[in-house]
Amino acid sequence: MPRAHLTRRYRFSASHRLHSEELSERENQQVYGKCNNPHGHGHNYALEVTVNGPVDERTGMVCNLVDLDGFVQKEILERYEHSNLNTLEEFTARVPTTENLCMEIYERLRNGFSHAVVEKIRMEETMMNSFEYAGGAELRH
Repeated sequence: MPRAHLTRRYRFSASHRLHSEELSERENQQVYGKCNNPHGHGHNYALEVTVNGPVDERTGMVCNLVDLDGFVQKEILERYEHSNLNTLEEFTARVPTTENLCMEIYERLRNGFSHAVVEKIRMEETMMNSFEYAGGAELRH
């Protein structure tokens, strides 16, 4: 049965402060620069979720977009939209960098979405920064 890949794009806004308790104030400032601002700063994130699976012969789809959109809305967007990432449980022991946010979102999708295989996620933090995570299976072309 042929397999296909589906990538869907979502947007949300959230804030964070990049600061590690394992570093001194000076080291935090050197490592994170302006992103270490004590008041934090925000981003308008663009999230791309790529799933794959066999193309269903009856529907012609990898998965129903309603299922994917519903899951992402409930489990990802509602959790992170307009949040301060530093206050969330998953970031009490790690810095809420976009790399760590990618890994967290990937794991939530991979462990909860059952209608197709979650292959990877990609996030744009700014026009100049984007990040991808595929659970250790990243391939660069």
